[in-house]
Amino acid sequence: MKNFKRLIASLLIASITFAGFPLTAQAAIVSTDEVIAADVLTAQRERVSAFLARDDVSKALQVQGVSSQAATDRVKAMSDAEVAQLAGRIDQAPAGGEVIEVLFLVFIILLVTDIMGLTKVFPFTRSVR
Repeated sequence: MKNFKRLIASLLIASITFAGFPLTAQAAIVSTDEVIAADVLTAQRERVSAFLARDDVSKALQVQGVSSQAATDRVKAMSDAEVAQLAGRIDQAPAGGEVIEVLFLVFIILLVTDIMGLTKVFPFTRSVR
């Protein structure tokens, strides 16, 4: 029991000693360009998610064997550059015109990520991992 008390006392002394050291904080100025870029990326992700939530798009995805939830999850996992590219294609497509092209792009992205082992959307793919 005496050894246990010594151990506890030693730990308390060490923790109180180290608690007296000052902690440093890091701060930086955030530029306006960085804030605007973050807002643009958020808007692009929302635009792609809204596109995938449309009825005609979700039906076309289901015809290809992809659930709309899986596609939405993959959009959340995409890099900023991929989302920007996909949002640019959505913006360039005429209203209701080239939905197939965008769906094909989503299909290819999902297929590649399945093959790489990052997702498991399609049952017919085999992961390289």
